[in-house]
Amino acid sequence: MSNSSKSRQRTKAEYRMRTHLIHGNFESKKWDYDHHVVPPLSSSATYRLSSAHRGAQGFFEFASEATDFTKHVPIYIYDRLEEPTRGMLEENLAYAEGGEMCVSFATGMAAISGVLGMLCEAGHEIVAHQVLYGCTYSLMTHWLPRYGVQTKFVDLKNEAALRAAITAKTRAIYFETPVNPDLSLIDIAAVRKIANRINQDRPPERQIQIVVDNTFATPYCQRPLPLGANFVVNSLTKGIGGFGTDMGGAVVGPQKFYAPLMLYRKDFGGVLSPKSAWPCLVYGLPTLATRMINMQKTAHRVAKFLQEHPKVARVVYPGLESHPQYELAKRQMTNYEGKFAPGAMIYFVLNGEKAGTHSVAALGEKFIDYIADHAYSITLAVSLGQIKTLIESPYSMTHSALPEEEKLQRGMEPGGIRLSLGLEDWHDVIEDLQEALAQV
Repeated sequence: MSNSSKSRQRTKAEYRMRTHLIHGNFESKKWDYDHHVVPPLSSSATYRLSSAHRGAQGFFEFASEATDFTKHVPIYIYDRLEEPTRGMLEENLAYAEGGEMCVSFATGMAAISGVLGMLCEAGHEIVAHQVLYGCTYSLMTHWLPRYGVQTKFVDLKNEAALRAAITAKTRAIYFETPVNPDLSLIDIAAVRKIANRINQDRPPERQIQIVVDNTFATPYCQRPLPLGANFVVNSLTKGIGGFGTDMGGAVVGPQKFYAPLMLYRKDFGGVLSPKSAWPCLVYGLPTLATRMINMQKTAHRVAKFLQEHPKVARVVYPGLESHPQYELAKRQMTNYEGKFAPGAMIYFVLNGEKAGTHSVAALGEKFIDYIADHAYSITLAVSLGQIKTLIESPYSMTHSALPEEEKLQRGMEPGGIRLSLGLEDWHDVIEDLQEALAQV
């Protein structure tokens, strides 16, 4: 047999990302489980130690920058510090986002609180996009100011407004893209250029860090770190988890921030339980590509249907050419093979011109109520990214924490409707929408 015909084993790096998401990092040092087809679940809050010296060594090594856990098996002491199931999930999440390290949290909000709490201290400022998820807004306006951290809200699509908002106190730029709920986009690379120009005159401890919430897109459709973000946060409850059974959150970023972020999580206690980490590791990440591919197909069909319907005034979906930032969407929202991946979220507003005495807000409420009472393929519920199609009214539900006048000032619409497409037959989803539109 000639050398050219001899078989060789393909390296892990030669396989495509969709395959990696399914098979994961079975060579993990967190736990030797290469003989398991399905990763095991740890269910112990505390761990037996062979000696006091080993216990002391474990506490010394915890969150230590000097310890390389890619080559060294951690000493497990107590679940809140570190445990293997969660550790395996973190390795795979970091890989999926193209980051160096990941720290997981009990919820998405715990992850956001963790990264901002680690980066900022009293006297520091955050510059954030003017429209954010309601709980994130509440964190920035109600709780962080108690610790001396203030937030400036500006339109980050306006580069001049961003530059004007940054001061010597600014330590973080925070935004979602696509934005919840209106699906506008923030140009990550453009924000990076602005931060770079300012950071070149600052010492390392005063550098501005860019934090991007990637929950709407998931790492399958967009990876903010290679585009210029320092940190990416995700709600694991949504698209990555995929099935709506468990809550979780994650921060992915540079290795040098691993120790302070782990220490923050230890002391503030927002730790993801292994029982919540396991479904995300076993069901969520392995099915992410398959789910997103199919949900995107449905989203595109539904968006086109809504765009052509006379009772719909406006449809916002990054996959439509009518999206105001369509060219940015094509550059920024791509899958692992570089193909356009606009996600599975749609935002739309009904046409109120012929509504008579009904306001657009009342029209939207009537539409959603009809869906809740009559539709089988669409569920009225908050959250997103699940295998079931979910519909809600952001103005009065998920973004209710924003004061009324501020919501209007920032362009939020009382009649706006947010639709998260699932895996139902797209014909059924469109027929349920069609019937509801006939009633308003």
